[in-house]
Amino acid sequence: MNGEQTMSDAGELDRVARATLTRVIEPGDERGGRWLRDLGAAEVLAKLTGPESGAAALPGATPRRLAVCRTRAKEADPYGDLAAIAEVGGRFICPGDQEWPTQLDDLGDARPVGLWVRGPSDLRAWALRSVAIVGARACTPYGAHMAAVLGSGLAERGWVVVSGAAFGVDGAAHRGALGADGATVAVLACGVDTVYPRGHAELLGRIAEQGLLVGELPPGDHPTPGRFIQRNRVIAALTRGTVVVEAQYRSGSLVTARCAQRLGRHTMGIPGPATSGLSAGVHELLRGEGVLVTDADEIVELVGEMGELAPVRRGPVLPRDLLDAVSVRVLEALPARGAVDCARLARIAGTVPEETLSKLYGLHALGFVERHGDCWQLTDQAIRRSNARRGGS
Repeated sequence: MNGEQTMSDAGELDRVARATLTRVIEPGDERGGRWLRDLGAAEVLAKLTGPESGAAALPGATPRRLAVCRTRAKEADPYGDLAAIAEVGGRFICPGDQEWPTQLDDLGDARPVGLWVRGPSDLRAWALRSVAIVGARACTPYGAHMAAVLGSGLAERGWVVVSGAAFGVDGAAHRGALGADGATVAVLACGVDTVYPRGHAELLGRIAEQGLLVGELPPGDHPTPGRFIQRNRVIAALTRGTVVVEAQYRSGSLVTARCAQRLGRHTMGIPGPATSGLSAGVHELLRGEGVLVTDADEIVELVGEMGELAPVRRGPVLPRDLLDAVSVRVLEALPARGAVDCARLARIAGTVPEETLSKLYGLHALGFVERHGDCWQLTDQAIRRSNARRGGS
């Protein structure tokens, strides 16, 4: 019993230390990640809150960096943060927890210190079958439409849609999933109790009720440009693949895609007009290792299990497609206007008269040709068909 209690106390100590360090170590800070890997969260926090000589032992820490970290550590209130997240129905999860998505460990020393989560579902279970949809904030109507269609299509197939809750493509993807009564996860660059962007207050509220809000930053913390960039690595690592809908050459969405590629995840892109600057980054991605996709079926074929294949894409089957090769030659040998006798038609088609006559009777039965005495000609219906060859011999 004492052993179990000791393990429980150690786990709680690590949890509180990690909650504190989310206010000390910036997202994606690999040096801070090395401290955690080598020393453990409790020891790192002890060095930052203890004598300056102890903090100086942290490898690679400059005096200025140590001063900032020590100030942040002393001002942190982990119990207040844990109470604040509980008040909005959330929780704080750490590496080693049952709910921790182990694919985040692929980030190595850039792995999150911990995650603040808001919503009723299990993040680890959802992440196992998830796809990221990212793209431009100032997207075109086409981009918003495609993101919404992909979001709803993936949700209908039982996949979780992950994005960043930003304006444009992100918001459209979340709404598409929610509209299909599906699951969606918003990875934020701020506290999960903070409404950002303000214009997405209703959307974030719906996601908190029906999906999950996830972030590395503690309650009440604010976003910065650097935190948005670092947020993208979590989106990439959390999911089976990343789809970029619209992105310029310099785009945070491409940062997510490149991170996904480095992690060995699938990277996909939705093509757009060749003249659109908002699709230029996507097209560059597709010229490299990205895979072109156009709908949810094609995404699932790539990221899903063996046998989850997209349907074969083909145009409509036309009557001419059902003809044998010789019948096609006879049909194509007929002039667009006027009639021709069987012997001449056989010479044009490169067949013998008997075989030509046999094929003509078959074409007559199908409505392609009509007989006028000893001559044959195309029917008006055959001339109008786009698949019939026009022009004469």
